[in-house]
Amino acid sequence: MNRFIAVVAASVLASGMAQAQVTEDDLKNDQSITTQIVTNGMGRHLQRYSPLDILNKDNVKNLVPAWAFSLGGEKQRGQETQPLVYDGVMYITGSYSRLYAIDLATGAELWQYDARLPEGILPCCDVVNRGAAIYGDKIYFGTLDARIVALDRKTGDVAWRKKIADYKAGYSYTAAPLIVNGLVITGNSGGEFGVVGEVQARDAETGDLVWTRPVIEGHMGTLNGEESTMTGTLNATWPGDMWKTGGGATWLGGSYDIDTDTLVFGAGNPAPWNSHLRNAGTPTEGNAGDNLYAASRIGIDPANGEIKWHYQTTPREGWDYDGVNEVVAYTDRDGNKRYATADRNGFFYVLNREDGAFVSATPFVKDITWASGIDDSGRPIYNEDNRPGNPADAADGKKGDVVFASPGFLGGKNWMPMAFSQKTGNFYVPSNEWGMDIWNEPISYKKGAAYLGAGFTIKPNYEDHIGSLKAIDPDTGEIKWEYKNNAPLWAGVMATAGGLVFTGNPEGEIIAFDDETGEVLWSFQTGSGIVGQPVTYELDGEQYVSLISGWGGAVPLWGGEVAKKVNYLNQGGMLWTFKLPKQLASN
Repeated sequence: MNRFIAVVAASVLASGMAQAQVTEDDLKNDQSITTQIVTNGMGRHLQRYSPLDILNKDNVKNLVPAWAFSLGGEKQRGQETQPLVYDGVMYITGSYSRLYAIDLATGAELWQYDARLPEGILPCCDVVNRGAAIYGDKIYFGTLDARIVALDRKTGDVAWRKKIADYKAGYSYTAAPLIVNGLVITGNSGGEFGVVGEVQARDAETGDLVWTRPVIEGHMGTLNGEESTMTGTLNATWPGDMWKTGGGATWLGGSYDIDTDTLVFGAGNPAPWNSHLRNAGTPTEGNAGDNLYAASRIGIDPANGEIKWHYQTTPREGWDYDGVNEVVAYTDRDGNKRYATADRNGFFYVLNREDGAFVSATPFVKDITWASGIDDSGRPIYNEDNRPGNPADAADGKKGDVVFASPGFLGGKNWMPMAFSQKTGNFYVPSNEWGMDIWNEPISYKKGAAYLGAGFTIKPNYEDHIGSLKAIDPDTGEIKWEYKNNAPLWAGVMATAGGLVFTGNPEGEIIAFDDETGEVLWSFQTGSGIVGQPVTYELDGEQYVSLISGWGGAVPLWGGEVAKKVNYLNQGGMLWTFKLPKQLASN
């Protein structure tokens, strides 16, 4: 459904002006073009770094609200979108699969698209949407019933709508699509329902499927409508038929490394959570029980969907640590081309960009219990006593031994994206210090039903904080500074050449930090918890910062004892835009 603001829409349609086209060059150079944001991550490498320095440590105190935009209605819940900016318009997505076009100068609504969602959708972790993608004259975003929609950027009219997967089987879609060489690249969501993770590429103009790549071994990929190659080797690391419902959802989307022409996607938890059911061998028998390629980072050829390389962060994963956290391409201080990823399992990894090979791993949260470290080959050194017990060993066969594991299943870092500063060479990582009681239970697959085989209760590890924003030196793993927050951190992070780091917290504050010291330099109360992603851009010589406010996401749904720290928070749906006025820029 499209809803126009009549006067604005009429002026747009009457102008007769040719619509600006977003090109591959625009996408490639997005980070350096400070008047636009046309990619998720402020660049397809996901660095979330802006070269703008009009706003800096000295004048950030003068940042003031420019306008605010309400998503309206009662459809609130978690607002996790990243705004896009192009040709005088800001685009945001909202909960329940909505997309808005907003006048960049005034904050007035131009149009709204509201997906007509069917009954019976099965989103795991709130009805969120993390953003859109722009290419040509279209804007693309995914919906909770596992579809990808292409809209005309000027009018919001549907150009095409395609099915990613069957929502009745538990599939959904919440990530921002990725555009590479005229292809719309998507993942899928639904890891708790025994789905099969997959990456798909479509022609951006028509929506026609070009290739598919399942990420669980044994499944066949396709290219131009024909079977291409099998993912991995059938039953190499999965027992029996369990690969058929093996999980590995690619629910956070991916990045693109133009230097190596590689898509990098993460694959989520294997299904079910109960790792004893998935054990095709013992941990001493090579990789027999690893359950590839779940809980992995995977390099994919964007032209044909072939897998170039993989790195599995948590083989034989049994704690719901997933493997989807974003992979950021960067160059280290010695000129080496690297990838960095902060995993839910609590370790910060550096990989080689040529082949995804392991370089280093260091803990970025405290009190990791499931492993004592990562060996020289990049494999975890497991503490097997901290693996939830096998229900088959229990007297009644109904509940395995309970263990306290840290991090909790929501991870040392979850979906919320970190930032890399080209100015300091450090990463700024939103993390949480929590653990969980977890146990395994018997389970069998049923289409459209939860497929966990586990129970859990999440708990804070410390009295004084759960959330922790950390500045991490990727060369050494050293934590340069830490900002502690009472409630969990669930928002994205952005760094700027002005020496600033921005994020938000569930208490409702958008905060600017000194990138070298972690000192809080500015904050603003938005009225609802923040789980969105900040951006910055230039308009008429002034620097702006935008971030959506609206409490929700996985924490209030799954947080256990942690949820008590945030159960007083009100929901919301408000896009806040701030600017540094020219007359205050030199103060």
